[in-house]
Amino acid sequence: MIAGPTARRDAGADSPLRLPRLVGSDLRVPLANGELRPYVNLDNAASTQAMQPVVDTVIALLPSYSSVHRGAGVPSQVSTRAYEAARHAIHSFVGARATDHVIFVRNTTEALNLAAHCITLRPGQIVLSTAVEHHANMLPWRRLAKVRVLDPAPSPEALLFDVKRALEDPLQPVGLLAVTGASNVTGEVYPVEQLSRLAHEHGALVAVDAAQLAPHRRIDMVELGVDFLALSGHKMYAPFGAGALIGPSAVLDRAEPLLAGGGAVTYVTLDDVEWAPAPDRLEAGSPNVVGAAALGAAAQVLQATGMDALAARERRLHRYLEGQLRGMPRIQRLVLWDGEDADRVGVCTFTVLGMHHALVAAALSAEHAIGVRHGCFCAHPYIAHLLGVSISDAHTIRDRLRRGEHRDIPGAVRVSLGLGNDVADIDRFITGLRSVVEAGPRLQYREDPASGDRIPVDDQRSMPSLPNLPSLTDSGIGAGCGQF
Repeated sequence: MIAGPTARRDAGADSPLRLPRLVGSDLRVPLANGELRPYVNLDNAASTQAMQPVVDTVIALLPSYSSVHRGAGVPSQVSTRAYEAARHAIHSFVGARATDHVIFVRNTTEALNLAAHCITLRPGQIVLSTAVEHHANMLPWRRLAKVRVLDPAPSPEALLFDVKRALEDPLQPVGLLAVTGASNVTGEVYPVEQLSRLAHEHGALVAVDAAQLAPHRRIDMVELGVDFLALSGHKMYAPFGAGALIGPSAVLDRAEPLLAGGGAVTYVTLDDVEWAPAPDRLEAGSPNVVGAAALGAAAQVLQATGMDALAARERRLHRYLEGQLRGMPRIQRLVLWDGEDADRVGVCTFTVLGMHHALVAAALSAEHAIGVRHGCFCAHPYIAHLLGVSISDAHTIRDRLRRGEHRDIPGAVRVSLGLGNDVADIDRFITGLRSVVEAGPRLQYREDPASGDRIPVDDQRSMPSLPNLPSLTDSGIGAGCGQF
C-alpha cells in the first residue's frame, strides 16, 4: 500500500495538487444486494478520514507512549515532547498570539463549553450570537449569560448591520460575540474579521466555532481579531479524539478549572489547593497524548500542503457540484447567502420534493455506495428557518419526539467535500441521485422506529466486525444528532 501523496483530478485545475493520502481511500462497501463497490465519502463535514501522515505519526509514537510531564523515563519524555510539539503546531496553524494558550480537549463542543466556563462577563452583559449556529456554539453560552440570538441574515452586509445594531443597544450590553466561522449546514463563510472589529469597538470579546473553517480555510487569529477559537481533530483528518481551545492567557490563567484533579495543580493540602498556570490547570487528568499528536500532525500537514491552495481546489469542486445540481428536477437547494460571489466551504444541502430526506440518504448508501448526511445537522433552529418551519410547528415536532415519534420530522440531505474527493466522486453522486430522484429507490425500505432512518427490507449487507470488540446489531444506528 502506497502511503505517499496522491494526485486527485481537479475541476478546472491546470495541474493536480499533491494531496496527502487518506486511510480508507480505497474502501469498498457492500450494497444492499451484497455486491461490493468503491465507497464515495461525501460526509466530511461530520467526520473526516485519517490522513496517512497522521497515522504514521501515531504509529511512530505508540511504542513510546506514556504519561506526560514529570516522568523520568524515556517514553514519558518522548510523549511529553510530542504533546508539547502538538501544542506548538496548533498555535502556529491558527496564527495565535504569543500570549495565547492552546488547551487540548476532546472536540469543539468541549472547547466551547470550556470557554463558557472560563469567561466572566460583567453584570448585565449578554452573549450575542446567531440562529445559524451549531448546537456546540449555541447551548454552552446559555450557562454563561443571557443570549441574544439574531435571525439568519440574508447577506454578509445584513449580518454586519444586525450585529452592529445589537452591539449599540444600551439596554443589552454585549460582553461576547459567539459566531461560527463557516456554517455546517449551508457552508457560508462568515466575515469574521469585520465582525471581530465591530465587537472590539464595542468592548466585546469574540469566540469563533472553527470546526468547519479550520479544515478548509487558512486561519490567522491575529489578522481576524479572534479572542477564542475552537476546533476538532476529527474534522481535520485526525480522528483520534482531540480538539483544542485557543484563547488569551489573561483569561485562561485565572479561570477556575472545569475539571479538578491531578496535573491541574502545583500543590494540594487537605484543605486547600494551588492551581497550576494554564494550560495545565485546564487539562486535569492524563491527557489524550495520541490524539494531541495526531491533531498537531494534521495541522502541520495541512499547512505544508497549503491552505490557500486547498481552498482554491475546493471552490472549483464545489462550483462543479452546484453546477451539476442546478436544474435537476425536484431538487431544492438550501442556502442563506445566494449568488456566485458567496464564499462557501464544500457543503451543499438540499431537499427532494416528495421524498423524505432519510430515504434519499438510505437509497444513495444501499444502492450506490455513497455516504451523505441527512437530518438537521445539530443546527435545529437554522434548519427550521431554512425549511420554513414555524415556531408552533417546531413545538409540535418537539412534542412528537418526546413521545418517541420520528415520522415526518423535517430535515435535508447534506453533501460535504473533503481532501479525498474529486470530480469522479461528484459524477457518481449525481448519477446516483438522478436515479433515486427520477426513477425512485429500487428497493423497498422500512422506517426504524428508534431513529427514523430508512433501512432496506431485504438488506444483505454484512457489516464487518472489529477484532476484540463485541458485534452489535445495526438496529438504531444513526439515531441522535442527525435527527430533528
